[in-house]
Amino acid sequence: MRGGILAAVRSLPVSGRVGLALVIFWLLIAAIGPIIAPYSVGAFVDRTVFSGMSRASWLGSDYLGRDVLSRLLWGARYTVFLALGAAMLAVAVGTSLALVAAIRGGWVDEVLSRSMDTLTSIPSKIFALVLIAAFGSSILLLLVIAAIIYVPGNFRIARALAVNLNTLDFVQVARARGEGTIYIAWREILPNMIHPLLTDMGLRFVFIVLLLSGLSFLGLGVQPPHADLGSLVRENVSGLTEGSFAIIVPAIAIATLTVGANLLIDALKPGGKA
Repeated sequence: MRGGILAAVRSLPVSGRVGLALVIFWLLIAAIGPIIAPYSVGAFVDRTVFSGMSRASWLGSDYLGRDVLSRLLWGARYTVFLALGAAMLAVAVGTSLALVAAIRGGWVDEVLSRSMDTLTSIPSKIFALVLIAAFGSSILLLLVIAAIIYVPGNFRIARALAVNLNTLDFVQVARARGEGTIYIAWREILPNMIHPLLTDMGLRFVFIVLLLSGLSFLGLGVQPPHADLGSLVRENVSGLTEGSFAIIVPAIAIATLTVGANLLIDALKPGGKA
């Protein structure tokens, strides 16, 4: 298995390896960041705001004198895991509904497809703002909102794949044997959709990172004293003229995470050079 993983990594183009390295780096930071952070997330470590690098604060201090490195290590966990969880939930729900629509067909397909079209017609930011205004911002709500917004996109892709596969001989043979909908969906059709669905989940992950960062920049994301990468940019925007690390580093973190994911997704596309 180890040899297979190494062979798969070696088969990636240089851009894919760079993307994989960036994605792995941020996953590790999200997993162990709070453990290795020098200070707690809300600790005041410097009386000087937007101070430069020092032995006590490797990336300086923010607008309240808190350690930028510690805030970054804590914030990466919310950005990465919230986006990853929402992307997985969106793909799971969208693909499940798509399989039902493709296999059942008829009025079931029509109702599900039109429902997804209706949800797609609602601007994502407006949808998020209305729900947050109604229920208040929380980690669970942000997860659910991000997942709901991107279910229709996954549904359309998964349904197109499932409809094509549903007409193939091996599915017709399974249906002739008397297999039920669940068996056909999970044993015959889904395994043949895994690769494009993984690619789609990667794209959803990037979109959700940007959505959550945008909401946090508006003050509607993760709430103080905790913060995600978007919140770190928003709360330190007054330090932009001073070139403070407190705003530059979180912005670079968002860029490297999304660019890395895009490079990896592009390298994993079916039929691409790898």
